[in-house]
Amino acid sequence: MKGRHKLFMAVLVCSFLSHAAAQSITYSGFECMNPSNGSDPTPTNIPKESVFEVVEKLDGGMFRLKLTGGLPRFAENDPRICIDSHTALGFIGTPESVIAEGLPLRSDSVDATGYFNGYDLIIVISSIYTDLSQSRGTFSSFNTSRIQPITNTLFFEYNNDTASFRLNRVVHNRGFVQTTGSTGLLTPFIEIIMPSFTTTEFLDRPLILMPSSSIIYRLE
Repeated sequence: MKGRHKLFMAVLVCSFLSHAAAQSITYSGFECMNPSNGSDPTPTNIPKESVFEVVEKLDGGMFRLKLTGGLPRFAENDPRICIDSHTALGFIGTPESVIAEGLPLRSDSVDATGYFNGYDLIIVISSIYTDLSQSRGTFSSFNTSRIQPITNTLFFEYNNDTASFRLNRVVHNRGFVQTTGSTGLLTPFIEIIMPSFTTTEFLDRPLILMPSSSIIYRLE
């Protein structure tokens, strides 16, 4: 019985991998009207696609992926869905990539890691978002931008008949990092670090979200 189950699982995985040479999954939707507000799923009428492309197949059902376009954004008990290309992809600010003013640039893609067992697909994506609010005030006071490390863990169910993946739930976590201070004070700076916070900037737990409307990624 166990041997039959393993064989069936192997057939499912092979079926998933052989559907197309491109080996990507795509969800078609619309851009977010308020992309910087992670809790607002209001869409525009501008088409947008969320695409996960397989970069490398690893052992044990693991995959290295690349996300472009963004992620579906939704809220509990709200049928609206938009594709978030801001917080989902974030910024990059290496010494080689910053612009002349020293500011980071928006990312057009981000790495992801996936696991597929023949039925369930789990994808983990991490990005870093900033509001670019850094400033210097009087008396040598300063503050850095409000940095938000963001992690999304997506749980899909595979439908072999339609060669598609249904998004069932998302675990969303957003952290917060900022440094403020003044070189004229005894304590020259204060570092604020919160591993998980809400829109009111208080410590909170990660969100577990289930879409009220169907979110289907097609295999391409």
